[in-house]
Amino acid sequence: MTTSEPSSTDGPSEPPVPEEFVQLFTRNQRRLYLFILAQCPNPVEAEEILQETNVVIWRKFRQFEMGSSFLAWAGRIAHYEVLKFRERRHRDRHRFSDEFVKHVAEEALEESDQLEARRMALLNCLQKLRASDRELIRHRYATGHSGQDVADQLDRPVNSIYQSLSRIRRTLMECINRQLSTERPS
Repeated sequence: MTTSEPSSTDGPSEPPVPEEFVQLFTRNQRRLYLFILAQCPNPVEAEEILQETNVVIWRKFRQFEMGSSFLAWAGRIAHYEVLKFRERRHRDRHRFSDEFVKHVAEEALEESDQLEARRMALLNCLQKLRASDRELIRHRYATGHSGQDVADQLDRPVNSIYQSLSRIRRTLMECINRQLSTERPS
């Protein structure tokens, strides 16, 4: 097993972090963020909680059993960090119960594999679109512009933009469903 050497040689020698752990940590950052975001819908706060979670994950990396589910292990840490964050913010009167947040966390963790598969299928299907369709999607969704803004930008009638977007979304949905159905074990 390959390991990463600690970055500092000034203090007491820490055992090296297994390369497999580093890969799991890196590969699951987006999923952890989305898991936290499901429990704390403010993106800035979710990012703050993710950073706190990452600190704990690194501190406890030796407790992780290689071969087990990294996302489940890290998800438990993230959930506790969400609860700690919520406790610090307890003065907020718009607060969900801890039981509700726990339920949402469990659901998010259960759904994360499926959502990640859908996201990867979407990325693949976007690449299969014609360049002009990809560009239209980028104008509409990546920039956050409205259909009217895109129509003005491209000097096209707004109805034409909406019809094209509808056709592209249908094409993407069919592609995603086809791809996911072929990936499911029989």
